[in-house]
Amino acid sequence: MANSLAFIVPAAQVKMARMRIRPAARIRGQLRVPGDKSISHRAAMLAALADGSSHISNFSTSQDCASTLSCLRSLGVSIEQKGANVLVEGRGATRLSAPIEALDCGNSGSTMRMLAGVLAGQRFDSILTGDASLRLRPMQRIVEPLELMGARVVSENGRPPLRIAGLDRLKPIHYELPVASAQVKSCILLAALNAEGGSVVVERSGPTRDHTERLLRWFGVPTETSAATDGSPANMIAINGPASFSARDVKIPGDISSAAFLIAAAALLPDSQLEILGVGLNPTRAQFVPIMSSLGFEIEIVGAREDGCEPFGDLIVSGKESALRPGPAGPNRINGPLIAKLIDELPLLAVLGTQASGGLEIRDAAELRAKEADRITATVTNLRAMGAEVEEYEDGLAVAGPISLRGARLDSYGDHRIAMAFTVAALVADGESEISGAECVVISFPEFFDLLETVVERS
Repeated sequence: MANSLAFIVPAAQVKMARMRIRPAARIRGQLRVPGDKSISHRAAMLAALADGSSHISNFSTSQDCASTLSCLRSLGVSIEQKGANVLVEGRGATRLSAPIEALDCGNSGSTMRMLAGVLAGQRFDSILTGDASLRLRPMQRIVEPLELMGARVVSENGRPPLRIAGLDRLKPIHYELPVASAQVKSCILLAALNAEGGSVVVERSGPTRDHTERLLRWFGVPTETSAATDGSPANMIAINGPASFSARDVKIPGDISSAAFLIAAAALLPDSQLEILGVGLNPTRAQFVPIMSSLGFEIEIVGAREDGCEPFGDLIVSGKESALRPGPAGPNRINGPLIAKLIDELPLLAVLGTQASGGLEIRDAAELRAKEADRITATVTNLRAMGAEVEEYEDGLAVAGPISLRGARLDSYGDHRIAMAFTVAALVADGESEISGAECVVISFPEFFDLLETVVERS
């Protein structure tokens, strides 16, 4: 039975199978979003490999990052957590302890792929597993480079669980990424910390999010980054091992991928005014902001600054009547190198595309089919249920716009980003919508519904 809600229940109470959401009039207020999930994973892993104690502030509240901390504890790392403050007692790059049982990564592909790089450089055997969804996700992309470095990795036809027999002195590697993936890049760089000599990772399609490189430098591990000289968009990252490094405190900025859903809701609703404080503005990660501007939505960056290893600032979003028909006439297109920088926001951008003049086409995004759900099919199915005209491709989709969405029965498919994207769609639709499986938002943004409820106005 679905709950009937004035807006939506607090996230802590989201246990039902279905949730009803009514349209909103506007979004108004000021808030902060939890710490960046991608940076939190990496900061915790590097702090565990450092010598000494690292304090991580504004650590992500996501279930995925809790999985990373749980795995590190099982590897002998002492971790104290009080809310969003985490104290990690580093064990050193090669001194983790063999786990007693399989390491449960939950639903977190980031935990599994990056921790595999850490474990490849330890002299013990380990097993990485996860929930039913994670056990279906592709892992051959990390198995190949780790085996080239000397580790032995056994998988189930390229999928979890992963059985890793590590070495504390891996072979250095020169590896060109077959797919644009910051997780695969990070896996290799973390393994290279315990390699004998210099390793190089080449991103042929241009740079993906660079949080790992920034954090490595923050912790005192030298890395070199250079662009290709042949005119291609290739990016190369070099690191020398074996590396030892000292603990360092880390301040995590607000998660731009979480803020994106609140930004979109405010931008789509006329007479809205929303300020989001302390959001991460890493240029390899915050492409959503200029994309919103290019589509004609009003979003302003205020007080841009850098604190520690990452840039951040405040965002002010205004919803105008004209924002429902943004951009020049004709098709808007997102493809190529932009995809890696927007991979988490693409379902949301498809929703925004239904309100944009000329609609929106997304291509070169086949990676979306290998997420928690097949995000291409999930997005297409839900948009069609809301009355949108959508064409599905193997590597993306195209939506016509602008169009008035109608309330509908929607499915999260157990995917947090689908659930949040279509909560935004439901807020701007005509009539009530019902979303099944909305509780999955705890994977990345447990506070999503609570925060949204504080700023939504209904009349």
